[in-house]
Amino acid sequence: MPFSADSARTLLSWAGEIRVFAEMGALAPALPALLNAPRGDGHGVLVLPGMLTGDESTFVIRRYLDQLGYTTHPWKQGHNWGPSRALHDAMRARLQELAARYGRRISLVGWSLGGIYARELAREYPNLVRQVVTLGSPFGGGHDPDGDMNGHSAERAARRRIAPPVPCTAIYSKSDGVVSWEDCREADGPQTENIEVTATHMGMGVNPLVLWAIADRLAQTEGAWAPFDRTGWHGVVYG
Repeated sequence: MPFSADSARTLLSWAGEIRVFAEMGALAPALPALLNAPRGDGHGVLVLPGMLTGDESTFVIRRYLDQLGYTTHPWKQGHNWGPSRALHDAMRARLQELAARYGRRISLVGWSLGGIYARELAREYPNLVRQVVTLGSPFGGGHDPDGDMNGHSAERAARRRIAPPVPCTAIYSKSDGVVSWEDCREADGPQTENIEVTATHMGMGVNPLVLWAIADRLAQTEGAWAPFDRTGWHGVVYG
């Protein structure tokens, strides 16, 4: 098979993911500014990992949010090997257990495929979910959170592009080397927004701008959602 222009672009995109090491290196210098982000109110936050990763990949996100006053939780489902009915049922139980434990709604943060799961949980249980934040999640593509990859209909795919009835923030990067950024954006709506960052796909969990955006979104008073104000990033970028 000849090497096509599309193949070359894909290879360059994946090669660009090596910038994750620069993002990791930028985290420590940015910590003083990051810790000046808006404080949390102690509500529970469930963080869902991306494909082929587990709770170790979301450790930095959870540790950072803990420092800001949230009560974060891993998903406890091992590595994310892809969608299945059994996994969806386990995540339902996890969300219900956390909501019952705290007696209040839970915020969901999902990275890549984890964000697709988060949106579907919020669609099914809007009374248990405070808001959803997705990181490079291609919910505009063809993933089926129940694992029916061969039989899902165009109607079901179209439904997944519609935001669940809770505040939804999609964080995406045009330099994402793994997924198409166009598939990672929410449609315009009264409770939806898109925040563009300069980040790799694999580095979103340690990227200082992504961490700030997550913290800012979670700090909003429940029932008083407002769009993101980028001015808070100045301290993160310039120290």
